[in-house]
Amino acid sequence: MEFRQLEYVAAVAETGGFSRAAQRCFVSQSAISHQVAALERELAVELFDRSQRRVRLTEAGETFLPYARDLLALRDDAIAATAPRPDRVRIAANMSFARAALAAVSGVRDANPDAEIDFLIKPFAQRIDAVASGEADLALIRGTVDRDGLYLDPLWVDQPVIAFSSRHPLAAGGQAPTPADLAPYPLLLPPADRQVLLHRLVDRAFDRADVEVTYGPEIREGHSVAFDLINRPDSWTLLYEDPLQPGISCRRSLSFTLPVSAVLRDDAAPNQLVAELLTELSHGFRRS
Repeated sequence: MEFRQLEYVAAVAETGGFSRAAQRCFVSQSAISHQVAALERELAVELFDRSQRRVRLTEAGETFLPYARDLLALRDDAIAATAPRPDRVRIAANMSFARAALAAVSGVRDANPDAEIDFLIKPFAQRIDAVASGEADLALIRGTVDRDGLYLDPLWVDQPVIAFSSRHPLAAGGQAPTPADLAPYPLLLPPADRQVLLHRLVDRAFDRADVEVTYGPEIREGHSVAFDLINRPDSWTLLYEDPLQPGISCRRSLSFTLPVSAVLRDDAAPNQLVAELLTELSHGFRRS
């Protein structure tokens, strides 16, 4: 069964004859007759009653026609969904990028009111896969990635926040604590396999300061970081955003910085909306 056969069946049914259907489809009458007959042999039924001057659907044809139209509509929907759309951009990210992304999207939408910009929530590896497969036009990541067919466009430098209980000994100071200040206190982080980037960032900062980090219990998945910090008032952690929760103090330190980049495909077609979005995300640095 081929889509062109379904198109020919629909055309014959709607025009009432093979000749008129051929004119609509810009093919010869014999081509339409041949393809419809081939489909009838495959289905082992006759779809049309050819005994009258006007060709009519048989009972089997009446049953088949709605399915044929549905299949043709699904084909058209699939083509439309996967076709490049210059008025649509899909961003793969996680919720820690929501504030920056929403501000950038708002700026782009002001200039392009008909634009459709989707925010796809995905973990790191799935973001990279989404760009590679074409599901997303770009992904926002911290750190780096090395994958054939993809490249990084630097956007900004992120400063994760040092968070601790308001009762922590370092909370009284107005300055951001250094790795040396933090070294005596237990660090609470998720396991390295769930948050490898923060683990690497901590290791790098403490190595540069020539001090050793003190690790506390791991933060369990689905567990509230704020509760852990309050229950262990001598502990601290790193977060991508200030949680703005009572009892929690946060500081930003130049000891802990991460580059934020957009991941894009090498072979992606030029898209003005993507270029404008990258400009907004990087605070005005224009892409050509």
